[in-house]
Amino acid sequence: MPTYRLWSVAMAVFIGVLSAPPPRALAQQPDAASEERQQRRIDELDQRVRALSEELQALRERQQQDRASREQSTQPAPGLGGPENEAKLATLADEVQRLKQMFVLPELAEYKSLYGLGPAASKVYGLQRGLAIGGYGEALLSLYPDQDRDNIADFLRFVLYLGYKFSDRILFNAEIEFEHALIGEDTISAASGAVELEFAYLDIRLVEPANLRTGLLLIPMGWLNELHEPPTYFGNRRPEVERRIIPTTWRSLGAGLYGEALPGLTYRTYGVTSFNAAGFASDGFRDGRQQGNEEIANDWAWTGRVDYSGVPGLIVGGSWWWGNTAQDIPFAGQDVSANLFMYDLHAQFQYRGLWLRGLFVQGLLRDARALTLAGDPDEPIAEMVWGIYGEIAYNVLPLLWPETRQSLEPFFRFEHLNTQAKVPSGFTPNEANNLDVINAGVSYKPVPNVVFKADYRQFNPKSGDTIDEFNLGFGFSF
Repeated sequence: MPTYRLWSVAMAVFIGVLSAPPPRALAQQPDAASEERQQRRIDELDQRVRALSEELQALRERQQQDRASREQSTQPAPGLGGPENEAKLATLADEVQRLKQMFVLPELAEYKSLYGLGPAASKVYGLQRGLAIGGYGEALLSLYPDQDRDNIADFLRFVLYLGYKFSDRILFNAEIEFEHALIGEDTISAASGAVELEFAYLDIRLVEPANLRTGLLLIPMGWLNELHEPPTYFGNRRPEVERRIIPTTWRSLGAGLYGEALPGLTYRTYGVTSFNAAGFASDGFRDGRQQGNEEIANDWAWTGRVDYSGVPGLIVGGSWWWGNTAQDIPFAGQDVSANLFMYDLHAQFQYRGLWLRGLFVQGLLRDARALTLAGDPDEPIAEMVWGIYGEIAYNVLPLLWPETRQSLEPFFRFEHLNTQAKVPSGFTPNEANNLDVINAGVSYKPVPNVVFKADYRQFNPKSGDTIDEFNLGFGFSF
C-alpha cells in the first residue's frame, strides 16, 4: 500500500478514536448538555417533593382537626392516603439524593497523585473542563557550625502549576519554577536565581492502557524527578543520589505513551532528546541536561518506567534511560557515540505510620576516555556511576492522638554514591566524589499540604573533610 494511504488510514483511526466516547475508566463527568438535562430533572423532582410534602402536611393538619372535633376516630380520614404518600415521598427523596451524588460536581477535586506527578501537579486531571492552578514552595536555613563557610538562608523555590482541560480527552499541564527569589547579576548574594519551565505537555487520552503525552517531559526515573513537592519527601534537601546520579530535575522534549496496562501495573515510556555530553564532568552528568532550551537533537534517547502497586501499601518498579549523547560533536578529534545507559530499581512500603523507601541507580557510559581527553584529564569522566539509598520514617503522633490528621514523622536516610566509580584506565578518580551521606530529622504537618522540617546531614567523602549541615525549613503545596 502506498505511504500516503497508510498515513491516511492512520489519521482516520486516530481521529476516530478521539471522536469516540471515552472509555468508562477515563470518563470524568457528563458533558454540558447532559448535566443540564440532569439538573432540570433534579429541579423537577425537588418541586414534586416540596409539593407532596406540603400536601401531606395539610392532610395531617386536617386529620388532627377532625380527630380533635370528633374525638372518636384514630384512623386517617377517607381519602388522606397517608402511607401511600409517605412511600412516594421516600422514593422521590431517594432518587433526588442518588442523582445529586451522580451528577453534581464536588466543590473540590480529590487531592491525589496521578500519572507520575505530585498531588498539586495532578489537579488538572480532576477537572471537568477549564483552568487548574496549583503550586508549591519551600524555604530553608542551612547552618554549618565550626566550618569555614557561610550559613545560608534561601527561599529555595516557588512553583506554579497551570493546567487546562480542553475536553475529556485533551489537556495541557505545565510547571513554572522561580528559584532563589531573585534574578540578576547585580545581586550581592552567592547565586542568582532562575525562572525555568520544568515541564509543559499535552495529554491525549485514547484508551485506558495507552495514552499519548508530548511536550517538555519529566524523565520518569527515581522517586523525586517527577514527584518532588515538599510534603511528599523527607528532609529539607532532596537526596544526593537523586541530584548527582539522577540529575533531578531532569526533563527533555519528546513524546510517548503512558497508562495502566493491567490492574496495578502502570508504565510511562517516551522518546526524548538526549544529553549533550559536552556538559559531562567528574561530578556526574547533571550539566549535560539540555532542559528544553534550543536542544541539539542529533541524538535521541529512550526512557521508561514500570511500577506495580497491586499489593496495598507497596510499590515496586524500575526505570531506564538509553541513548547516544555526543550529538555529532567530535571529542579529542574522534567521532564517538558516548552511549549512556542508566537504570534504577526502587521500592516503597507504607503501613499505618511506617514508611520505607529504597532506590539503586547505575549509569554506564561509553567513550569516557575521549570525553576526558577533550576536557580536564585531572578530573576524568566516569565509565560507571552509581548510588543507593534507603530511608525509614514513622508517624508517631497517632500513637498519642489517634483521631488527629496531623503528623509528626522522625526519619533516617543513608546514602552512598560515587560519580567516578570506574574511570578510563590510566586516569585517577577523585575520592571526594565517593561519599556516604547520613540524613536524620523530623517532619511536622499541621495539615497534609504544609510541612515544617528540621534535619541534620553529614557528608563523609573517602577523601577530604567531613561536612556537617543543619537545616530548618518549611514547604507547602496547593
